[in-house]
Amino acid sequence: MHSVTLWYPFLQSLSKCQCRIRPCYDYQAGLYLIYKVYICIQIVLKFGSEAWVLKKREEQRLEAAQMTFLRHLLGITKPDKEKNQCIREKTGAENIVKEIKQYQEKWLQHIQRMDTNRIPKQALQYKPKGRRHEGRPRKRWRDQFHFEDTRNRNQT
Repeated sequence: MHSVTLWYPFLQSLSKCQCRIRPCYDYQAGLYLIYKVYICIQIVLKFGSEAWVLKKREEQRLEAAQMTFLRHLLGITKPDKEKNQCIREKTGAENIVKEIKQYQEKWLQHIQRMDTNRIPKQALQYKPKGRRHEGRPRKRWRDQFHFEDTRNRNQT
């Protein structure tokens, strides 16, 4: 089962916790507490993301979870019709999907620098023998990167 799908029930229960934290927003100490909780939530959302293969639906869920928390942090509701970009500018938060993609690229570069006897490097270079099943192939981790681009960057 995919990692994001496993975290989804946690995110639903988290939205209930946000409602309890929100009344503290008016106080400086409460704002600091909410900011620390946001940092913890962000760490939880990105946990293990270096190995994820994100599909569109999972990207949307991650963005929705992040925006829900940021809206609660600022006290903005959906009927206020505040755009996501404006909310990110107010809080200084970056899109979580972009952060995950950057983290995955860093992880790929780290794997490429490893010795060939290391297991992550062997797993990345592994080419299975045989044929794939019929139909559309599943999206693989290495398919989301452009290996030619990273090789050209290393040569220049």
